[in-house]
This record gives sequence, C-alpha cells and structure tokens, in this order.
Amino acid sequence: MSIAAYQPSAAPFLSRERTIAGAHFNRWLVPPAALAIHLCIGMAYGFSVFWLPLSRAVGINQSIACPADMGFLARVVATTCDWQISMLGWTYTLFFVLLGCSAALFGGWLEHAGPRKAGLVSAFCWCGGLVISATGIHLHQIWMLWLGSGVLGGIGLGLGYISPVSTLIKWFPDRRGMATGMAIMGFGGGAMIGAPLADILMRTFATPTSVGVWQTFLVLAAIYFVFMVCGALGYRVPAEGWKPAGWSGVSISTRKLVSKHDVSLEAAWRTPQFWLLWAALCLNVSAGIGVLGMASPMLQEVFGGRLIGLNLPFNELSTAQKAQIAAIAAGFTGLLSLCNIGGRLAWATFSDRIGRKATFFTFFILGLALYALVPWSATLGGTVLFVLILCVVVSMYGGGFATIPAYLADLFGTRMVGAIHGRILTAWSAAGILGPVLINYLREYQIASGIPLSQAYNQTMYILAGLLALGVVCNLLVKPVAARHYMKHKPAPTPAAAPAPRAATLGDTPVSAPAVTADGFGLLALLAWAAVGLPLAWSMWITFQKALILLH
Repeated sequence: MSIAAYQPSAAPFLSRERTIAGAHFNRWLVPPAALAIHLCIGMAYGFSVFWLPLSRAVGINQSIACPADMGFLARVVATTCDWQISMLGWTYTLFFVLLGCSAALFGGWLEHAGPRKAGLVSAFCWCGGLVISATGIHLHQIWMLWLGSGVLGGIGLGLGYISPVSTLIKWFPDRRGMATGMAIMGFGGGAMIGAPLADILMRTFATPTSVGVWQTFLVLAAIYFVFMVCGALGYRVPAEGWKPAGWSGVSISTRKLVSKHDVSLEAAWRTPQFWLLWAALCLNVSAGIGVLGMASPMLQEVFGGRLIGLNLPFNELSTAQKAQIAAIAAGFTGLLSLCNIGGRLAWATFSDRIGRKATFFTFFILGLALYALVPWSATLGGTVLFVLILCVVVSMYGGGFATIPAYLADLFGTRMVGAIHGRILTAWSAAGILGPVLINYLREYQIASGIPLSQAYNQTMYILAGLLALGVVCNLLVKPVAARHYMKHKPAPTPAAAPAPRAATLGDTPVSAPAVTADGFGLLALLAWAAVGLPLAWSMWITFQKALILLH
C-alpha cells in the first residue's frame, strides 16, 4: 500500500480512532503487544525478591533493628534502622488491592479511550512508581515505596492488565479463549523474567555501602518503559464489523451461552450472571492463591526429612538439612510457576473447544477431587503424587484468570467486555484476602491444637474443596443474559457515508501492507513475537533448571 493511500486523521494521536487497523493489518501483531505490557507488570508477583535486601538496606550485611519503643510513624520515616519484612509486605498488598480497584474504576473509560491511551498511562504509572520507589529506597523512606510501587504502580497494574482484553477478543472472535490466554499468560510469566533479572542487577550494583536495590529499580523502570510503550503503540482495534478471513461464526454462535448482542457495563453488573461469575472467580482464585502462597512451607512441613531421604519431621531437622529441603522447595515453587503460566494458555485455549461453562465445571469438579486427595497423597508419602496434584491445581488457578474474559464476552458481548472484566476483577481482591487468611490462620490453629506439622494442612484442604463445591453451584446457575439487558445499536452508516479505510500503520507512520494474510506470520510478526518470546523462554529455562532439583 502506497503512502498516497494513507488517509490522515484529525483525531488526536492517543484516541481510539487512530488505532483502527487497515484492511490488511496482521492480527498476530496484537498478542505480542499485549504480552509486552503483561510481562512487565507481572513483575508484581516477583517483588518478594527485594524484601531480604531491603530489610538490611542500612546495615548492609545484617539488619539494624529499630528501637523496641519506636512508634509505627517514626519507623516509617526513620533513616538509621532497617525496615521489617512485614512493613515491606504492605507493598504487595497494595499492588493487588489497587489492581482490582483501578480496573473496576477505569474499565469504562478504557473502552472509550482505547487500548493505546490506557497502555501508555499504565506504562507511566508502573514505571513512574518504580522511579518514586527508587528515590524512597535511596532516602530510606518506606512511605515512598508504598506510594510509588504500591499505589501508583497498582493503578498501572490495573490498567495494564485489562487494556488488551477487549482488543484481543475483537481480533480473535474465533479463538477468544486462546487470545486472552496468550496475554494473561504474560502476567504470570512476568516474575519469571523480572525476579532473576533483578537478582543479577542487585548483585551487579551491590557495594560495601549499598545493597543495589534502588539502582535495580531504575534500570527495571527504563527497560519496562521501553517495552510497555512499544506494546501500547502496537495496539490496534479492528474496524466495525471486521471478521477473520474464512470465519463464518458458526463455531461460536451456535453455543447456547454465546450471545450476538452487547450489554452495557451499567446493565451487566446488575445481572445475576455477573455476580455468579464474580463468585465463581473468587472461589476458584481463593483456593488456588492460598496454596500458591504457602507452597514452599507446605512441601517442607508436610514431608520434612523425607525430601532428602530421612524419616524425620521438619522440627527435628538441623539447620543444614532445612537448607537442603528449602532448595528443593524453591524448585517446587518454580515448577508451580510454570504450571501457572502454562495453565493460563492451555485451559483458555481448551475452553474454545468445550465452552467456558464446561471449563469452569472442570476447574471446580476436578479441583474438588484433587484438594480432597492432597492429605491422602501426603499420608502415603508420595511426593510425586503430591507435587502432581498441586501442579494441576495451580494450572487451573491460572486458567481461571485467562478464561474469565472470554466467558464474559460470551455472555455480555465484546463491546464493553474490557470494562466488565475490570469490574469483575474485584473478585481477585476479595480472594487475595480470603485464600491466604484461610490457609494461614487455619494452619496456625491446627498447630496450636497440637496437630503435627505434617498434618496441619489437612483440614484446610477439605475446606478449600468445599469452596470449589460452592463454585459448582454458581457455575451451574449461569444462564444466558435476558434480552432486556441488550444495548440498542445505532444503525450502521451507508456505504457512501462510511469513512475510507486507513492503511495498516506502525505507530502512525504509514507502512507497506504485510505480505501475509490476516492469519499469517510475516517478518514483522516474527520480530514482535521474538521480542517477547526470547525473554520468556530464558526465564522458563532458568525456572526449569531450579525445578530439576525437586525431581532429583
């Protein structure tokens, strides 16, 4: 396509109108744009890599405790003593509370503003938050870490998380699950890239007077900003009425729950279907996040010395032996990360074949059985069976996140699915409290009651199985949305009044049309996929190497 064919637009550069793709745009360029953003903000999962170095930022080699009589506010601004890990952990809490809240608040704005603007705002919030945090670490002011990464970064998380959802669903109406699975897979994989990279950077910048964290934050902010801006500028939305070549819509439209109509955000969140899916997501995530958060100590406490060939409980192991099984547990955690990522793509893609409702039934029914089997597998001493069960459980945890956007699009249409998805993510915030509270406090109660560590999780597993039984009921009650909730569409413009299609562009610079079909992989698509695929492959290889310790 020649430059002369390019139709300049009077719309602002960041407007949604300027992101409408030309007739020959390759839709396979959009998933790597989404991955570029999700792989960056997914580092939120890996922030625990900073806690130990930051807990000795003043003492460098050893933490310097604050005076016992020092008040909380004084600790927040103190520069002569180190932060406790419990104080640093508030950053992690703020991440996911603000993620859910910002996704809910700004989801409607995103649908009107378009993915490009939302992606750029996400980049400035997430990376700007890292810069503010770096300043706070340098000045040893923890409130700046909370404000920068926790609050501002949390807003960036919410916008970045939901920005590609409606866009990908519109580009892949024939494979909605696979499309959202590809993007949301990146959020699970962000920590696998960011955590080892941060470890390398901290060791590089560490000096006798610095643990190297604030410098690491600045480097990460620069790297993430480049990737996120490129991802945001790479977003395109299809023209109204666009369909993939050769797709008739039969594979989707014949399913009972899949609607051809759109529902507004205001109407959607008042329907019983919305709240049933909210509850289903909350229950699935609560069960999974509780196990994911305690995976390492659970493996160590349940099996103890059996992990290294000794028939000893965890409490009777020496410090050196505990270090051995801690390394094995780290490999287990890495293996679960791989299952979390793989489950996001695999289950979401599988849902394209069997339907979203059947996929959630699989999560709940299979998960119920597996949680109930965990105590049995541990009693028999079968480490392999125990690990296999939890790997499947965590894959379904990730699969729930990746499948829910397609489920929403099936029920409520694609026009406002980004906003509806943002609103339903408040279930994640609720689950982030419910799951860890259940598994942590029930564990402490069991131990206080005299239950051995190896059995401290048994009752918890049965309770989590009960949560999934409730999920079966919620999913069973999901029915098609009533016609009274459908949006009234404006009549389409006549062909004479329709605007001329714009050329496919990169940014807003006209380029030649790709020498491929809409489903092909040309050179530009291969380069885009390599930019996100190579870092992800590197991180997966590192994680796999750590997981091999568990198998040995």
